[in-house]
Amino acid sequence: MKLNANDHRRHARRRLPRFVFDYVDGGAENEDCLLRNTMDLAGLHLLPTALRDTRHADTGITVFGQRWSAPAGVAPIGFSGLVRPHGDTLLACAAASVGMPHVLPTPSNDRLEAVREAALARNPASVQWMQLYVMGDRAIAEQLVRRARHAGYGALVLTVDATVSGLRERDVRNGFKLPFRFTPSTLLDLALHPAWSLGMAMQGRSPSFVNLTESDDGATSPQVQAALLSRTMDRTLVWEHLAWLRRLWDGPLVIKGLLHPHDAERAVAHGADAIVVSNHGGRQLDAAPSTISVLPRIVDAVAQRIPVFVDGGFRRGSDVVKALAAGATAAFVGRPAVWGMATGGETGARSVLAALSEEIARTMILIGADRVADISAQHLLAIPQAGDRRG
Repeated sequence: MKLNANDHRRHARRRLPRFVFDYVDGGAENEDCLLRNTMDLAGLHLLPTALRDTRHADTGITVFGQRWSAPAGVAPIGFSGLVRPHGDTLLACAAASVGMPHVLPTPSNDRLEAVREAALARNPASVQWMQLYVMGDRAIAEQLVRRARHAGYGALVLTVDATVSGLRERDVRNGFKLPFRFTPSTLLDLALHPAWSLGMAMQGRSPSFVNLTESDDGATSPQVQAALLSRTMDRTLVWEHLAWLRRLWDGPLVIKGLLHPHDAERAVAHGADAIVVSNHGGRQLDAAPSTISVLPRIVDAVAQRIPVFVDGGFRRGSDVVKALAAGATAAFVGRPAVWGMATGGETGARSVLAALSEEIARTMILIGADRVADISAQHLLAIPQAGDRRG
């Protein structure tokens, strides 16, 4: 029985070959940052307020004029087509079905137009945003932005914390890179996971980064595909270049990957419409702090001028409520949605997201909050760590 995200994770581990599961599950270097994300959330407790009228508990919020069913969404997850064929479409449709936003990654394996069309078929009011990596050849970014605008994506999410790839040692040990090179151990791994192997074989080809070109066949050079997988980005990109993006994109612009309060202030000063506090799920700088630990300082720096989103380590609805109490507008989840998709396709991902929404509603009622706006710092209690205790 799969009741929560961790149940789906256990089943995903059994279904996926090791190199695929480790790609999704792993972090950088010692994976300390990956652990901090979850542990620091666990170190916060929620303090209930009693005798509050919660009979109409409403988890909905409005962002950029669009209604979300809950203050949560699906973060951009690159290469999800390696987990299941058309993984990007499955995740977008699952999010649309439960009324949550979905952020399509630049390294997606389905055409952005097809993903948007499929999500709209599930829910005409579905919310899709487009993530943007800026590689050395800025023409790739420019054609992505043009196509996203034409397809009706609601916001552009510029990701700024991956100018070089973090050292993901699980991937190195597994020989995970493009183009794939099958070793005897990889072939054995595939043989031990026949359901995944059969599904990929039926697709007829390996997943590729089909949005790097405007061509319908998605054909692009192996070198460019490998550069995207290894996060070879434009390291000359600076704050002043947001004006270049503004000339291409007239919708909401979200800056993802900020951890420093000064950068949050710069984002506001340069006209960003929102930010995402993120350490890339612990996959980039292993020495980076957890997102929940820096969230209050960034919220203070922004001073309610723009929405502040957060991701990193969110597994339960109560985790999301903790972020809201710390000042976030909403939280995004990544791995839990992929684990659900791995175990049950669109249905599995939808199950994870629906459970998350139900947990948010239940937690709100239990702490005495009838609306998301009722959640505040009064509901948050930090538990001192062992080294912090005095006496």
